[in-house]
Order: sequence, then C-alpha cells, then structure tokens
Amino acid sequence: MCLALPISSLFPFLYFMIRDLNIAKREEDIGYYAYVGSAFMFGRALTSVAWGVVADRYDRKPVIPMGTITVVIFNTLFGLSVNFWMAISTRFLLGSLNGFLGPIKAYAAEIFREEHQAIGLSTVSTAWAIGLIIGPALGGFLAEPAVKYPNTFSEGSLFGSISIPLAFISIYAMIVTIACCWLPESLHTHSENNKPTEDSYDALESATWGSNAKEKEQESEPTSSGNLIKNWPLMSSIVVYCVFSLHDMAYTEIFSLWAVSPRIFGGLSFSTDDVGVVLAISGLSLLVFQLTLYPFVGRFLGPVMICQIAGVLSIIVLASYPFIATLSGFTLSLVLNCAYVIKNVLSFRTSPPNSNISCSFCKTKLWTNTREELLMAFL
Repeated sequence: MCLALPISSLFPFLYFMIRDLNIAKREEDIGYYAYVGSAFMFGRALTSVAWGVVADRYDRKPVIPMGTITVVIFNTLFGLSVNFWMAISTRFLLGSLNGFLGPIKAYAAEIFREEHQAIGLSTVSTAWAIGLIIGPALGGFLAEPAVKYPNTFSEGSLFGSISIPLAFISIYAMIVTIACCWLPESLHTHSENNKPTEDSYDALESATWGSNAKEKEQESEPTSSGNLIKNWPLMSSIVVYCVFSLHDMAYTEIFSLWAVSPRIFGGLSFSTDDVGVVLAISGLSLLVFQLTLYPFVGRFLGPVMICQIAGVLSIIVLASYPFIATLSGFTLSLVLNCAYVIKNVLSFRTSPPNSNISCSFCKTKLWTNTREELLMAFL
C-alpha cells in the first residue's frame, strides 16, 4: 500500500497541480506537462533491477524500510514543491529510490510455509487494490483544501494546496517504517527450502493451469539460469507484461487529465472529488473481482483465453469514450463509472503476469512454462 498510495493519489489533482505551478502558457497545454506522473515510473524502471540485486544479496529486510523511508521524505517534498522542476525531481527520486515492490513479493513467498504461499502472495495484490481505493479518495477529496474548506485552510497556508493527502500518505509510510523493525529475516531460508519450493510451484502450476508441469519442463528448459537476458521464455513474458503495463498506466493518467479538462477542450469538467470517486469505485470493483469472480473464471477459461477476450473487449470499451463525453448529468456518471470499472477489470486480466508476477519474481518457472501458449495468443 505504501507504493500504491503515492501512485494513485496523484491522478485526481495532477491537472490542477500543473496549472498552479504556472508552467503551461495556455490551459490547453497542461497535458503536455503531465509527465510529472511518469517521472515516478521512469525512476523505478532505471533502478528496479538494481534493488532486486541488493535484496538478493543482502536480504529483503533492509530494502523494504528503505523504500518506505523514501516515501516519507520525497512524497512530503513533492507536496511542498514550489515549481515544476522540483516536482519532477522529487517524483523521480521517489520512484528511483523506492525499489521494494519486487522484494516484498519475494519476501511474502519466503516467510510463508509452502501450503500458504498462495495466500501470502495474494495479500500483496490485495494491499495494492486497497491502495487503489484509498489513494484516489485521498487525492480527490483532500486536494485543494483552501478551495473546498475555506473556513479551515487559507489560500497561502502550508496546507492550502495539495499537501494534505500527501501528508497522510507520508504519516502512514512512517508508521510502516517503524513496523518494519520487527520483520524477520528471510535470506537464510533460500538454500534449505529450495527443492520443496520448486515442487510446490510445480503443483501450483498444475492445479491452476490444468497442465502437466513436469512434462512441459522437459519440453523446454531455460537457455541459461545465469543469464536472464538470454532466457527467452522469461524475456517474452516480461515484454508482454511491459506492453500492457504501458497501456494501463497511459490510460490511467490520460483519463484523469481528460476528466478534469474543460468541456470546451473535449473534457468532462470534473472536479477532483469526481475523479477520486470514479477511481476509488474502480479500485473497489477490482478488489471484489479479484477475490470473488476471477478464481472461478480463471479455472473455467484458462489464462490465455481470458487474455484474448479481455484484449478484444478493452478495444470496444476504449472506443466508446468519445461518445461518453457527449453525455451529462447522472447518465454521464453512471456510464463513465461502468466503463471505467469494466476497463479496470479487463486491464487487470490483459496483463496476465499481474496475477502471477509475484511467483515469477520468486520462481520464474510458474510463468515460463506457459509462455509458448501466451506468446502465440498475442502474436
């Protein structure tokens, strides 16, 4: 949640933040400076592998509190940004020094017993979904407090702009940092649990995908266990995941900018409250879908069929957005929320490693054994 909150809380007020920083000469140019949000992911892309190496060599425990401390420091500085370049810099440093997402997934797999590893990994996804609910709500309802609550906050005060939601996130990250002092070590369990973990993932794959894991393992072995770049099965799954992650993040950021843009520029003239409600509802729907419907759908259709269906339906949903912009009132709110919920659920499934990437980071074999079917589905 410490990672999901800084990401999701930004979108409801990003448009107004860039406007208040006076970097855009015209209001219709605000979207060109929205890469404040992408600076976070750019930093993560540059350093995630390095943080994974550090976690493998020195254990996961030091990396996790370093990430939460980064949230405390740079998330606060981002909220206090006085110009555009300070916002870019602090957001970039927040992403580049925040490398605990991969290690926390590996940590969750290591500290649970074999029979509870699936539950342990699912808690990471659940925490992320909860962050997608709370983050937009904080950013939507608490942004611009001087405008929404003029009797409490003055225009020129420290907490008069966007600092309130970011302050709540920083305080939460500080609490998590203190709680990290009681985390147990996990690195020493690697060698002694290596073989049982392999067997458990074979069993998990066989039960989940309905395939013979050992037979598929004999058909194709990884090119080199020591060279990830030459491991084509692993790289193919990473490429597919990257493409759909690009689509998902671009959609999320563009939607927020489009929703708050004035009607004369083709937007919806939404407030931060409206955007926060839409994003929070979609996050809640994703959590409910993940916990209730998807296990049954996944067993019935299989991962490849789900990805194919979700990919086609996503195109149809996205094509409907120009028509949604012509609506107004309650009809607009209802249709837009339904479309965003459907798109969010489909996006969760069109990134197939999203549900298994936790296992992939710990034991890449679970995803690797199905890469030929998945590759053929998308090519």
